[in-house]
Amino acid sequence: MFDRLARTVAEAAGHPAAFIGAIVLVLLWLVSGPFMGWSDTWQLLINTPTTVITFLMVFILQATNNRDTREIKAELSELGRAVPGARDVIRE
Repeated sequence: MFDRLARTVAEAAGHPAAFIGAIVLVLLWLVSGPFMGWSDTWQLLINTPTTVITFLMVFILQATNNRDTREIKAELSELGRAVPGARDVIRE
């Protein structure tokens, strides 16, 4: 279940719409600054969500990286077995 979630989140986060959405949120936050008096609450409105998202994305990105590495190693092993005379050794 986690692999499916990690794949879905990574796919969504890598989409251009996610980047545009992040830019829009930052711009809205900047525009709201004068109305909130540049207060500590105003700063927390951006700092807290971005910190939490960054923390969670570390695990999502690591999971997708691990999956990709396993798939690449499997493909390379298969290619090594298919080519006559190729060494079938994967260095770790």
